[in-house]
Amino acid sequence: MKTPIPAALLLVVILIIAIVLGIAIGSVQIPPRTIVGLILDRLSIIDFTVEDTSKYSTILFDIRMPRVALMALTGAALATAGATYQGLFRNPLADPYLVGVASGAGLGATIAITMNLHSNPLGLSTITIAAFAGGIITAGIVVVAARVGPTTPVTTMLLAGIAIGSFATAATTLLMLRRPDGLQRAFNWMLGAYLGGGWSTVQVMLPYIMIGSLLIYLNARALNVFQLGEEQAQQLGINVERLKLLLVAAATLMTASAVAFGGLIGFVGLIVPHVLRMFAGPDYRRLLPFCILGGASFLVLSDLAARNLMAPRELPVGIITALTGTPFFIFLLRKLKRSVF
Repeated sequence: MKTPIPAALLLVVILIIAIVLGIAIGSVQIPPRTIVGLILDRLSIIDFTVEDTSKYSTILFDIRMPRVALMALTGAALATAGATYQGLFRNPLADPYLVGVASGAGLGATIAITMNLHSNPLGLSTITIAAFAGGIITAGIVVVAARVGPTTPVTTMLLAGIAIGSFATAATTLLMLRRPDGLQRAFNWMLGAYLGGGWSTVQVMLPYIMIGSLLIYLNARALNVFQLGEEQAQQLGINVERLKLLLVAAATLMTASAVAFGGLIGFVGLIVPHVLRMFAGPDYRRLLPFCILGGASFLVLSDLAARNLMAPRELPVGIITALTGTPFFIFLLRKLKRSVF
């Protein structure tokens, strides 16, 4: 497998630049020299002292860096899950929320908000836990409902996801109307408002992203073969049913964790894989690592814009991804003369 090294290096450079900008720019500007000095000082490599060191250190290590790390993980998760769903369903319009994960997570979060649940197991927000559980449970119901004997047809899964997702959305709307006191908070979460949580949030989210990414990448070759159709993949020795369930489980796990901690952030899993296919091609062994880098960069930069465009007021990052994603996706649809699938 040949890897397009220049494109991969470019994505790494873009991600590094995005991270540096993300931790340097905000309501308090942190000079690059101060950032480097504080990091080296934290690693006990040098002794670094500057005016307002304590203030800068708190902003850098307790606020900016965990937020940037969370956004990078969320973007990587959504882009990777989006590419996986697009390949699995052989549908270029598939996105990470296809099997009802978003609707279920929204319902779980709304239940927690409207019921004013304040218990805090593991130090996490109750909204986060409820959203994660809602997304996983809804996706599980979709898979069970889509089963036809020993098989799970992808078309049936799509229809089940639409139906159950619509039900969850209706239930969410009903709850919000019955408890208007939590309407603004639920609305902000659904647009991708940052809930905070510091490094503990990153530590909890990271294993889900790593496990999901690893499972998908280990099946990247099988996902390539799957593009030929289920019958051809079966003839080539691939356990199609096992592959579908494994990929749906891995992509759903990543999506649920991203939604639980970051809210409903649209277009990342739809646009990023399409853009990166122009550089990586259709081979999932190249495309998946590209999606991790590209998705992380896109969401870190989107969050940077959300924090600063209307400062001191902060926009939900989902607004930024929608505003930038919609026209760009229309542009892609008009410019691409043929499908890359």
